[in-house]
Amino acid sequence: MNTKTINWGIIGCGDVTEIKSGPAFNKVPNSKLVAVMRRNAEKAKDYAQRHGVERWYSNADDLINDAGVNAVYVATPPLNHEEYAIRSMKAGKPVYIEKPMAINAGAAERIEQVAKETGIKISVAHYRRQQPLFLKIKELLQQKVIGEIRLVNIKMLQPYQSNIIAKTKANWRIDPSISGGGLFYDLAPHQLDLMLYFFGNAEKVTGMSLNSSGYYNADDTTVGQIRFENNVIINGVWCFTSYEKTDCCEIIGAEGKISFSVFDSNPLTVEKNNKQTSIPFEKLQHVQQPMIQKVVEYFLDQAPNPCSAVEGLKVMKMIDSLANSTG
Repeated sequence: MNTKTINWGIIGCGDVTEIKSGPAFNKVPNSKLVAVMRRNAEKAKDYAQRHGVERWYSNADDLINDAGVNAVYVATPPLNHEEYAIRSMKAGKPVYIEKPMAINAGAAERIEQVAKETGIKISVAHYRRQQPLFLKIKELLQQKVIGEIRLVNIKMLQPYQSNIIAKTKANWRIDPSISGGGLFYDLAPHQLDLMLYFFGNAEKVTGMSLNSSGYYNADDTTVGQIRFENNVIINGVWCFTSYEKTDCCEIIGAEGKISFSVFDSNPLTVEKNNKQTSIPFEKLQHVQQPMIQKVVEYFLDQAPNPCSAVEGLKVMKMIDSLANSTG
């Protein structure tokens, strides 16, 4: 990209951008947040004023066509990801798109196709890839600290109305017409992308999903198995209306086990030779900052893509298959 600074515009400056991502755009080298958009003009203005952003809009096309914006962060609910990502790419502007990449695999595939046709850069916000905890896990796996990997167990149980996600007046995350599914579609992409990042491509995905509680109009329970091309088997259980609260992933090898949480700030533990080692990590102020830095470097032709549209599509296909969705 023939520029020295990425001047960002955010489409959808809602809750997720307040701390997790928004401030990081001004903290990363060669990066600046210059414009934001939200359909509610007053909320867009308020966000801009609180965060020191120069311009705000209530229409996405106005932001996309802003000559001072040379990259777009799509941070709306998933329903609108396809529309805004494609509009931005067709306007010649690179895109950083929130996870899940789209409302379903079909929409993600159309985004990936336009990226291929236009040659415009796009990265998906599977930002845990760049956090120190998960980089350490990848390093341990590459070093074969626990030997050949045999099995992975993912267990994600949360009570109804858990505080694991941001609370909004209208909870779009449990409206399948906006989110694609229930909380599984909102949270599991992080876990499944890490599996892709750690183990490569999935060869077979089977699962089922149901609304066991009837608390809302979306499935609340999903179970499934994934076989990766290197013969790693993953068992996953997700329930968002359970008594128990658990966020645990276990990677079991021939010589030991790695245990960690994807969302909670628990230490990483390594068990081997009847000994357990605990490795703590500091909680990041802005969880997306390491990823945003890599995206900026990629857009400036200084580094490879930290998470491509092709990888984002693979995650969406896993999500749809596990949820038994026709996508």
